[in-house]
Amino acid sequence: MRKFITELKGKTVMTNDGQILGMIDNFVVDTATGEIQHVLVVPAEEIESRLYKTDSQGRLILPFSEMRAVRDVVVMSIT
Repeated sequence: MRKFITELKGKTVMTNDGQILGMIDNFVVDTATGEIQHVLVVPAEEIESRLYKTDSQGRLILPFSEMRAVRDVVVMSIT
């Protein structure tokens, strides 16, 4: 199933085990190839942001390759 990036913005992101990470804010795209590199996620209040790589705005930087399912929520395979 194909999705537009605009359809994914604002979706809740959770891990395989059901922990809510936050909401999708934006994406990092390689302009040379058009490949999506990372998903930028505004962290949920209960998330310990220091356990994840973050950008200058405090958003979690999660590898797009770890995105596993997109339905009502986006499931990421994060260890």
